Parts: sequence; structure tokens; C-alpha cells
Amino acid sequence: MYQYHTLSNGIRVVFRQKDSSVTHAGVYVNVGSRDEKGKEEGLAHFIEHSIFKGTTHRKSYHILNRIDGVGGELNAFTTKESTCIYTTSLSIHLERCLELMSDIIFNSIFPENEIEKEKDVVLEEINSYEDYPAELIYDDFEALAFEGHPLAHNILGTKKNVKAFSTPFIRDFFTRNYTPDQMVISVVGNIEFKRLIHLLDRHFGGYSPRTSSIHRDTPPRFHQFDTTIHKKTHQVHALIGCSAYNCFDEKKVGFTLINNMLGGPAMNSRLNVAIREKYGFCYTIESQYTPFTDAGLFYIYAGIEPEAKEKYVELVMKELERFKKRPLTTLQLHTAQQQLIAQISIENDLSLNEMQSIGKAHLIYNKVDTIKEMSDDIESLTPSVIQDIANELFVDSNISFLYYD
Repeated sequence: MYQYHTLSNGIRVVFRQKDSSVTHAGVYVNVGSRDEKGKEEGLAHFIEHSIFKGTTHRKSYHILNRIDGVGGELNAFTTKESTCIYTTSLSIHLERCLELMSDIIFNSIFPENEIEKEKDVVLEEINSYEDYPAELIYDDFEALAFEGHPLAHNILGTKKNVKAFSTPFIRDFFTRNYTPDQMVISVVGNIEFKRLIHLLDRHFGGYSPRTSSIHRDTPPRFHQFDTTIHKKTHQVHALIGCSAYNCFDEKKVGFTLINNMLGGPAMNSRLNVAIREKYGFCYTIESQYTPFTDAGLFYIYAGIEPEAKEKYVELVMKELERFKKRPLTTLQLHTAQQQLIAQISIENDLSLNEMQSIGKAHLIYNKVDTIKEMSDDIESLTPSVIQDIANELFVDSNISFLYYD
């Protein structure tokens, strides 16, 4: 289902052939906000913005027009552990996309005049983010959970840092960290694999192999807390969470199932049924599981009526206890397994999602599991495995609370 290759300079490639008039291509780089130190905080995200501002061959306008001008899309995003630059275009324009991405990744010059303008853009992004408590609360939760460690840092950085970024400072970080050994090229689309490798050799293979200077420190033990931050909001924004398994823990699959049952996207999730549908306390209630390479976090979020806060917390804790005290029946487990498998299959049926999913997987694991392999792992779970995971994580000493009130 997936085909792999490694270019002579160490860049890894993962590809899936798909009969479509549209092709998605992306470059994943193993650098994110957790790789910043001190005054670098926010730099990975700022580079994601400013990488489009000029190369040794192109000015900003020519970069932005190169793909958009033929009806495609050029975009990027930054997480705490990676950066992705990607394109979506008609398949006939794939080489145009690959050539442009190689240019901006290896030849960006970060011109000072463009950098100064982009600072204002990022500062406004920070302002916008601070006005959206439903997103901001996750960062505040992680800041408390990982206090003293780079994973505690906001991806956007601070206004003070952003204002101080300079072209030499950006280039130094970029040169040290955005290296071929830390890159994966992911493509999903209608092209023969042999032809794809020929194009990648032409546009990416000529750059010299280099090794990144990245060194990641393991996060400290999860800091438990019960904190209220006073904000002028109409709702109480509540985040209840705990430490969870990292990307490489074999229990990750079981906990992914628990998370999906508790507060996944389906309207029949336990939290949605027990709290929104039964009591109408909230409009949004969801849970998320975020596994990092050496840590993990689980969160339950809701925006609730102020007078319902205590009852809401009681109901959430009751649902967590339910996993510990009442093993799933065979039917409940089978239903949950089939639901999760179907959701993964439907999500990956969207080619852009699949390109990003396999790129990230290859970056972390150096391989990609097929839907069949993922399904087999999910279907191998038993009620006792699910209960053991709940008993390990859903304990009072591991659960923390953060409120905007």
C-alpha cells in the first residue's frame, strides 16, 4: 500500500499511489517549538511564516503565485515536535510543487524587510489566539503540566521574543535544525513511483547531507494541579486531564479507544450523552489524547454554565470511574472498535489527511501502518486491557483541573 525510498542525502520518502486528478505533497521536518531554547521560543512557528518570504531565486510574490496561480494551495503548520510545508494541486503540477518546496526549504534567505512585516502578522495571530479561550486553555494546561520544560512553551512564542527576531538569528536556527536527516517527503497522488523518485532526486537530492543539532530532554514527571485563572468570559472553560502514554507505548492503542469512547467526534460519545444530551450544560464537550515522542497528555474540555461547574466535574469523574469499575462487555468493546476503525478509514479517505498522517508516522516511526494493521491492533484489545489502562491513568493523583472562571 505504501512505498518507501531514501534519497542519497538522507531525506526519507513515503508514497501512496491514488487514481486522482489531485495530488498532495508535503515535507515534514522533525523540529517544533520544543526544540527552541530561551529567546528562540516561537521561532519554529515564525520560520513557518517567513519561509515563504523569499529565496535566492524568488521574491515573496513569486513564491505565493507559483502554486496559487494554477489553482493549487501552498501552506504550512507547526506543532510542538514538527513542521510541515505542503501543497495541493492538480497532478499535472506536481513537479512545480516539488521544485518550489525544495527552493523554500533549502534556499530561503529571510529578507529583513519581509521579516519586519511578518512580525506584525504573528503578533496579531497571538492577539487573536489570546481572545479565544477554548484554544488558549490547552496551552495553559500544558504550561502547568510540563512546567520548566520546552513542551510547556506556547507554539506562537511571546510578543517580546517575536519582536526581537532578526534575519541572522533565524538563519542560524534554520541552518542548524532543518537538515535532510530530519526530513520526510510524503506524497499521495496519481504518479508512478519511479517517476516520483526521479523528480525528488532532481529537486531534493542535490543538496548535501547534513545532520541536525537537535537534542531533546525528557520531560519531568507530570505536575498535578487544580488551578483557576480569572478571565472575563460568559462561560466557565474547564479542562480536566492527566498524563498519558507516549507515541511508542504499546498501550497507546488502547487509550486511543478509551479517548474515542469518552469524548471523540461521534455524538454518541459517553461525555456527550451523559452531559450535553442529558443535562444541556454545554455546547461543546470533547476529549483529546496527544502523544508526544516521550510524553503524553489527555484532556477533557467543555465550556459550561457557571452554576453547573460542580455538577459537571462530578459527571466527568463519574465517567472516568465507570471505565475503572465496569469492564466493557464484549458487545460494547466490539462496537467501540468498529467505530474507531471506521473513523480512521474515513479520515484517511481524504487524501490530504492521509498525506499528512503518513508523513508524520514515517517521521516518528520510520514506517507507516496500513488501515488493516491498525484495525488488527484495535481488534486485539480486550476488556481487561481497557480496564487496566483506566486503572493506571484515571487515578486521583494523576488528574489535574484548570478553569477559566
